[in-house]
Amino acid sequence: QVQLVESGGGKVQAGGSLRLSCAASGRTFSSYGMAWFRQGPGKEREFVAAISWSGSSTSYADSMKGRFTISRDNAKNTLYLQMNSLKPEDTAVYYCAASTGWGTRSQYNYNYWGQGTQVTVSS
Repeated sequence: QVQLVESGGGKVQAGGSLRLSCAASGRTFSSYGMAWFRQGPGKEREFVAAISWSGSSTSYADSMKGRFTISRDNAKNTLYLQMNSLKPEDTAVYYCAASTGWGTRSQYNYNYWGQGTQVTVSS
């Protein structure tokens, strides 16, 4: 089992940047493929980005490609999401999630979830 705690959310103006972190504890972090999801107000939870166990492979939702960067530091048991050129439509609660596989965009393939961190982008 792994425990996940997100941080780094906040309020930012459109065009700004934020870096989210997800600290993992418990079982070996490097054993899990990791991902970020988000859920905006009144919307379904959606896939943002995923990263493989070693960090050598990544996958992004089309609307985030080129603006968001997912990375991980297995020595620090931490997952990151660098978000640039933020838009009001990026406003959401952002969740990190862990899976024994990697690359899947379905939330149902992720076994462990953090509590989420709020990102609010104003126009």
